[in-house]
Amino acid sequence: MIDVFLNEAFIGSVTDIHEFMESVKKQRREGIIPTNLNIGHDEGLNEIHIETTKGRCRRPLIIVENGKSKLTSELITKIENNQITWEELTKQGVIEYLDAREEENAYVAISEEELTKEHTHLEISPITILGICTSLVPFSNYGSSSRLIRGSKIQKQGLGLYAKNFLIRNDTDASVLHYAQRPITTTFMHDIFNYDSRPSGQNLTIAVMSYEGYNMQDATILNRGSVERGLARSTFFRPYSTTELRYSGGLMDQIGIPDKEVKGYKSEKDYRHLEDDGIVFTEAQVGSEEVIIGRTSPPRFLGSLEEFNIAANTRRESSISIGEETQGIVDMTIITENEEGNRLIQTRLRENRIPEIGDKFASRHGQKGVIGMLIPHIDMPFSSRGITPDIIFSPHSIPSRMTVSHLLEVLAGKVGALNSKLIDATTFDNPSEESLRKQLLELGFSEDGKESFYNPITGQKFDAKIYTGNIYYLRLKHMVANKLHARAAGRVQLLTRQPVEGRAMGGGLRVGEMEKDCLVAHGAALLLKERFDSDKTILHICENCGMFATYDYFKNKAICTRCGSDTKVSPVEMSYAFKLFLDEIRTIGIDSQIKLKDKF
Repeated sequence: MIDVFLNEAFIGSVTDIHEFMESVKKQRREGIIPTNLNIGHDEGLNEIHIETTKGRCRRPLIIVENGKSKLTSELITKIENNQITWEELTKQGVIEYLDAREEENAYVAISEEELTKEHTHLEISPITILGICTSLVPFSNYGSSSRLIRGSKIQKQGLGLYAKNFLIRNDTDASVLHYAQRPITTTFMHDIFNYDSRPSGQNLTIAVMSYEGYNMQDATILNRGSVERGLARSTFFRPYSTTELRYSGGLMDQIGIPDKEVKGYKSEKDYRHLEDDGIVFTEAQVGSEEVIIGRTSPPRFLGSLEEFNIAANTRRESSISIGEETQGIVDMTIITENEEGNRLIQTRLRENRIPEIGDKFASRHGQKGVIGMLIPHIDMPFSSRGITPDIIFSPHSIPSRMTVSHLLEVLAGKVGALNSKLIDATTFDNPSEESLRKQLLELGFSEDGKESFYNPITGQKFDAKIYTGNIYYLRLKHMVANKLHARAAGRVQLLTRQPVEGRAMGGGLRVGEMEKDCLVAHGAALLLKERFDSDKTILHICENCGMFATYDYFKNKAICTRCGSDTKVSPVEMSYAFKLFLDEIRTIGIDSQIKLKDKF
């Protein structure tokens, strides 16, 4: 007897597994029982599980009986003529949806040619193994799975026209690419996804070569002339908002230019962009830490003793200013009310972002990298036909990653650009390398995509032929302007006395093991002395008992409260975090002693 479970609940037992499961599947295909039901046999536990719950991932497959697909040529003709719908195919028992549990007992064929008597299902198309973003990658059947995963993630980070109504939206950290283009090399998903109305990249001329060492590792070299002509230019939007809050006792915030008597008043220069209503005017050019919305708040603490104190009733400054190392132009201001009826002011800054060293770029094949150098147009290598590439890509990025799809797109993009037509490079259904080579030869170019290049400085021809063509490149949202971070002295945490964390807080830069190795490799080992100085403290330790001593500033003498004033007490430099650790283990009853000895 084999136990049967419905949604993890025991409902009975059966003797013949095969007969029972086939009966359930037959009734489901005939519409007697719900089509969202799935059944599977767990061979390890020898149990049958039936699932009808929500939240299961189910995918459609064509049913196969006696080695033949139930999706016949007659049905395909009816689908093409719109005589039959998808729902009707499901009702007729031609297509069914399987979840992960039932798929374990299914034997699925990729194509109709592979079908045997043992097969239970047939894939509708092999491309269904890919998601939406992954199926946007051209020639993806030539790439490894790890690169496809990276390629799909990279496309989500690419700058483009993310929404057509971006001008009336207040999104956090939004970027819009100025001159987005539709790709030359596309897939069928570009049409389904309507990618042309919301593109997120540009077609660039690429040369695969090393040049002056500025594209080592994953760095890329960009043509400064292309950047000056508008390549990969974008606008970055950053929103700010504030509310006139109401407090107990009838007090509330006030939006306006703060008076000079207000506690925490800044300089007049900081409020220079504010209009009479305390809000910055549109198209104002604001710089680091300048106020964009003036606001004052009531004093934080009001007690009965302070009611007659004039100083205590002074309002405090609580204006909204833009961050450190931030600048931009005020793009839009909205004045409205929130759900509580309090006045809400939202303003948005825009900043023109021109590609600079450190900005991240990527192709759709997971080949990502940052700009290593912007080279003037006159110093860029050029082909014998006078073509100067927009980007120089390192050939060392190809062998270990095996992104053949990246190289094929360069070839296909070249053919498409010369023929003035789009190349459909859908997965498993793309033009062969031989056909691309043949078309390139017919157009008067070398069939392997290589061309002679010249050194712009010496005028000499390079010994090697350079692989060049057109490729769709994305500018990613990871820009160096948003990540640049440095700090000297600054705020520390009260508990550990170490610098606060995070760029927005003006926090410290943590030096880990790898950073330590870099400093040593650069011969800057003395810099590591600062590594443990962020929370340096001096503690007095009793040499007799090893406990903390106290320092009497009146007598100018350190005394051990346990052993008396006669014992020797020494000042010891240590990290405050270690002192805190000793204090914390004492709270759970573990005593500690510090044994001292002379350095020499």
